Amino acid sequence: MANPVQLKDEGNKHFQAGDIDKAIECYSSAIKVCPDKKMLAVIYRNRSACYLKKVSHLHSIDVDAADIKALYRRCQALEKLGKLDMAFKDVQRCATLEPKNRTFLETLRRLGAEIQAKLKTTFSTDSRVQNMFDILLDEEMGKENKEKAANNLIVLAREDAGAERIFQNNGVPLLLNLIATGKPEMILAAVRTLSGMCTGHKARAMAILHMVGVDKLCSVMAIDDEEIALAACNLFQCINDSLTGGDKREYGKEEALVLDASKDLKTILLSLLEMVASKKVSGHGRDQALNLLSKNVPRKIRKEKDNSRTLFTIDHGLKKILKVCGQVPELPDQLPLTENTQLIASVLLNKLYDDLTCDPERANFKDICEEYIKSKIDPKDMDKTIHAVNTISGLLQGPFDVGNALVGHQGIMEMMVALCGSERDVDQMVAVEALIHSSSKMSRASFFITNGVSLLKDIYKKTKNERIKIRALVGLCKLGSAGGDDYSLRQFAEGSTEKLAKQCRKWLCNPQIDTKTRKWAIEGLAYLTNDADVKDDFVEDELALKAMFELAKSKDKTILYAVACTLINCTNSYDKKEIIPELVQLAKFSKQHVPEQHPKDKKDFIEQRVKRLLKAGVTSALAVMVKADNSILTEQTKEMLARVFLALSENPRDRGTIVAEGGGKALIPLALEGTEAGKVKASHALAKIASISNPEIAFPGERVYEVIRPLVSLLHTDRDGKQNYEALRGLTNLAGFSEKLRVKIVKESALPDIESYMFEQHDQLRQAATECMCNLVTCKEVQERFLQDGNDRLKLLVLLCGEDDEGLQTAAAGALAMLTAVQKKLCTKLTTVTLQWLEILQRLCLHHNPQIQHRGIVIVYNMLNSDDSELAKKLIESEMLEILSVIGKAEDSPKRQEALDAARTCLVKAMDLGLIKPFTNTS
Repeated sequence: MANPVQLKDEGNKHFQAGDIDKAIECYSSAIKVCPDKKMLAVIYRNRSACYLKKVSHLHSIDVDAADIKALYRRCQALEKLGKLDMAFKDVQRCATLEPKNRTFLETLRRLGAEIQAKLKTTFSTDSRVQNMFDILLDEEMGKENKEKAANNLIVLAREDAGAERIFQNNGVPLLLNLIATGKPEMILAAVRTLSGMCTGHKARAMAILHMVGVDKLCSVMAIDDEEIALAACNLFQCINDSLTGGDKREYGKEEALVLDASKDLKTILLSLLEMVASKKVSGHGRDQALNLLSKNVPRKIRKEKDNSRTLFTIDHGLKKILKVCGQVPELPDQLPLTENTQLIASVLLNKLYDDLTCDPERANFKDICEEYIKSKIDPKDMDKTIHAVNTISGLLQGPFDVGNALVGHQGIMEMMVALCGSERDVDQMVAVEALIHSSSKMSRASFFITNGVSLLKDIYKKTKNERIKIRALVGLCKLGSAGGDDYSLRQFAEGSTEKLAKQCRKWLCNPQIDTKTRKWAIEGLAYLTNDADVKDDFVEDELALKAMFELAKSKDKTILYAVACTLINCTNSYDKKEIIPELVQLAKFSKQHVPEQHPKDKKDFIEQRVKRLLKAGVTSALAVMVKADNSILTEQTKEMLARVFLALSENPRDRGTIVAEGGGKALIPLALEGTEAGKVKASHALAKIASISNPEIAFPGERVYEVIRPLVSLLHTDRDGKQNYEALRGLTNLAGFSEKLRVKIVKESALPDIESYMFEQHDQLRQAATECMCNLVTCKEVQERFLQDGNDRLKLLVLLCGEDDEGLQTAAAGALAMLTAVQKKLCTKLTTVTLQWLEILQRLCLHHNPQIQHRGIVIVYNMLNSDDSELAKKLIESEMLEILSVIGKAEDSPKRQEALDAARTCLVKAMDLGLIKPFTNTS
């Protein structure tokens, strides 16, 4: 047997001597007998160098008959190097020069087949998948290549074919290997790929769940990394949607197996509940576990009677959620939390309580909460006691009725008051927070005003701890605002609330105080801005406004509700009861309390406050707030943000600022999700913006199509006239922008509503609807409605042309001009819908408004051009000829030039039809 080392050395000698062919021969022989992989790699490299040398020698070949052999040798060398495309070009030239040479033709066929096979292999999903995993698991591979491979894998998994290929090619164990590396970027790539594979495919989702295991997925979500926790949460959601059928999208052919996912769903639910109270879980992981419970446990549709998941969660996890609410981060041995964890837990408690269907279920919920609180109250263990008080605070921020009932129990209130006098700062802080949350009802606030104000004042004056001081101040703020915006129900002496607000603004603007503490300054202002003097002072303090907006953009999203409340108060966008003078007099006569409006709550003051808020950047803050996590951004908060947006967009001149700072985009999700009132307010604000803005700028990209549904919802008869009007104006602007938008408006079934408003007695609504129709008539589906028999659509349009209102006439005549231009049948039909058609048409042509006159003459031209000779004859035999002649003979005028040119075109058309002859002078 030949020695590979000797053969390699011999090849090296030939290479150095310049005998490339002999060197290649030696290296090829060595490759056949070499068992050592490292040496084999060296020999391959040496042989490649030989081929490259041959290619470089042959590179300057002139393609003629004499050089065919050299060209073919270069082709062979390139083939050996794996450069098949270049080799193919060379042999292609050879075959062109010698088309009957069998060697060339055979090589050409063989190389062509090899190239096709290589392309197929290179671009096949199997090859791509394996290649990506090889790159990701290669320790020596560069970061850029790994990132590219990870992104490709994620994208591939989002396609059903790609997801299936990854799954079939041992993909799940390989993804588990990526997770096992412990590197955040690898874990993220693996989790996101699994999410794609589980989306919309029940059988595959179930198989992956069993292969990976619920415990493994939970351990990934428990990692102290926000991005990984969020990705794992999304993976759980994809699995849940696939197993429950929650994902309604089409993803290709689903297996025809009947799979029972109930056991798996129950396992996931129990595992998430375990995560909620586990010390091994990070704050981010706990947030996502609570989010998943919040999103998937309570019923999404109240009409469904089955709330068994909620009842199961209450039985197996309510105490765990209460434990999270009761955590006091300042104490040792607490669960890892983020700034948002306890608020998310409170929101979950509220959703669970709201999902209960009867009194026995609610009584059970309250009993579990009461039992938990009692088990934690221990006079000998202060840490346990303040845990109980903090749990009550959590309930007061969630299911308020439950928390309020617990506060009313004997000894609870006294315990809170006693803790306020404790020497430990943490006791005072927790107690004051609980007092603040529990005094939300007027009756309870009145109790505190009588019994607790002096206590809070005492704490405020004596404590040196800023965190306690600010909380005591918020307590005083809340008590001071118990009368709401009723000027006659001021709780404190004149000027006291302004002093409290000034101190809150001072804390708010101090960047050296931590975010969690500064949040309480906004809480205070949320209460105090019920007072118009306070809100007026606040909006003039631009530094304080900007500080609040910066906090609203921070990671601590527990602040959103307080910011929303403050903005609601500053813009007076809360619901106001209409004050009827007769009833006020009656109430005074019967010695009943009559609410009084503060002088600074009048319209001109509100407008000034809105301008100051916009100047300080309120829109960009609202846009960030809307993007917050769904669990924290409750439906009530969404409604408040929608109300603020509506107040800000009241003045048309301010709408450009709102659009420039992303307000248009931010309003879309508020208009599609939330409370009914919130969706209506957001839709109304959208309509205001859509009516005067360029849609491409206000709602960039595909978002513009999402705007149409909210606007159409405002056309319903249960909406007020102002909302109907703004929606019609918004749709008019959108309809004038593109054919795709017009088609979308038609698809959203807006036409019947728009047509009904064209019959409306209210002049503005009728004009707005007609203007909208004028922009829609270029759409084929709209034209077909006018062509249908047995309706009054065309008749209405003709009659509207005869109205006295110029705006209405302009819109109706414009619609009629476009319809008769594209649908010649309508020209004849127009004469049958009403006997007044000719009179109305003549009035349009004689109109003093150049726009209306031009549109009228265009309708006449369309009728002359309609291929209906009788109709054309009838028009010319009427007074219309004289009208057209007078207009056509008039001197050119910039204001009326369009009408003059149209009249002259009509006369030329009449001559072409032989209905009139040109006037000639006789000599």
